[in-house]
Amino acid sequence: MKRFLTAFIALVTLAWAWQLLSTTGSGATAPGNAWAVREHALTLTGLWSFALMSLAMVLATRPAWLERPFGGMDRIYRVHKWAGILAIGFAALHWLVEMSDDLIKALWGREGRLPKDHGGGFLEAMRDVAEELGEFAIYALLAMLVLTLWKRFPFRIWRYIHKVMPVLYLALAFHAAFLAPLDYWTQPVGLLLGSLIAAGTLASVLVLAGRIGQGRRVGGVVESVRESGAGVTEVVCRLDEGWRGHRPGQFAFATFDRLEGAHPFTIAGADRGDRRVRFEIKALGDYTRGLARRLQPGRPVQVEGPYGCFDLPQSRGKRDQVWIAGGIGVTPFLAWLEALQATPEQAPDVDFYYSVREHETDPFVTRLEALCANLPAVRLHVISGARNERLTAATLRDRTRAGAAPEIWFCGPRGLATSLREGLRGLGMGSARFHQEAFEMR
Repeated sequence: MKRFLTAFIALVTLAWAWQLLSTTGSGATAPGNAWAVREHALTLTGLWSFALMSLAMVLATRPAWLERPFGGMDRIYRVHKWAGILAIGFAALHWLVEMSDDLIKALWGREGRLPKDHGGGFLEAMRDVAEELGEFAIYALLAMLVLTLWKRFPFRIWRYIHKVMPVLYLALAFHAAFLAPLDYWTQPVGLLLGSLIAAGTLASVLVLAGRIGQGRRVGGVVESVRESGAGVTEVVCRLDEGWRGHRPGQFAFATFDRLEGAHPFTIAGADRGDRRVRFEIKALGDYTRGLARRLQPGRPVQVEGPYGCFDLPQSRGKRDQVWIAGGIGVTPFLAWLEALQATPEQAPDVDFYYSVREHETDPFVTRLEALCANLPAVRLHVISGARNERLTAATLRDRTRAGAAPEIWFCGPRGLATSLREGLRGLGMGSARFHQEAFEMR
């Protein structure tokens, strides 16, 4: 994610620098002038902000064709989230640069101030409107950022507020189109800016029209609902014709309540070709708590998917495989194990660690033990916090071949993943491949 965003920002900077060098070489600007520095900072921060916001809008459409390059829809959403955060940060910086004119006048005076590129009466009127729209959009985006980062803010309310984003983007697109310097449109930066405006505007229209994932939506009914354990609700849905099936480890967006909207849940079972999907839903928020009481068999459901690239790995023989699940993160592994039941000889040689609070009361331990009993190559290790057991990087080192860097597949709490990654680096095993399912809606 960091490398992609860094490369994206570098591309935008390169296009801006190309234009800057071409105009500087022609004597159009005086780069050492304080007013010129302000002007260049204004255009660069504006480009960074708008480019990242355009990227966030395109990724908000859930482009399934980008899953393989990105490594899954969960990573697409992470890039979407951080592109939005960075975009708002650069927008705030852009606004501060815009407000710096009084400071420059006080320190250096008006000498060297660059003339405005008016371009005629109509264009000047549009520039005034664009400036007002941009300032309003920046204030709204800053408020949206606060609500997004404030995890206690109710998701249901945040979801509806978040729907304003395409409207704010269209305001920023208008702002960028009319306030960009006129000489941009004859340079590579103009081609880049025009492409960003077109892509982001199209994405915004698709979002506003409710067409995200339309080709992957299938109706159905809730077939059964039960509490499979404390705080865990098992929901089985029978879907209509058109469901394309799923690979073990994938997830889907399920809508049980139109007002609540879609929520992502891992499909906790293998595809049997009968258009049934099973979700194991942990009570983690206002909506998922009490879900078992609200859902009844026969209730309509809409499922969008499948998505994700957390696929069942094949045995390669070069690296030791380690699977790690924490809490409800066990669901993709349940699907993997179910898929292997028909061909146990194809199961990779793996140590599977399942971290739980209490071994005896966990709703999935018995099922995992039964599934692994038919798969000799899969060695199940249940780590129980109630027994003062703890999964550490040293545990993984002791279970792998001497000097070998394991291939790790992880789905669970972010804190555990961070602890294991840092521990592996501390033990000189930083070359271990760490595949992590890390989906967050906000």
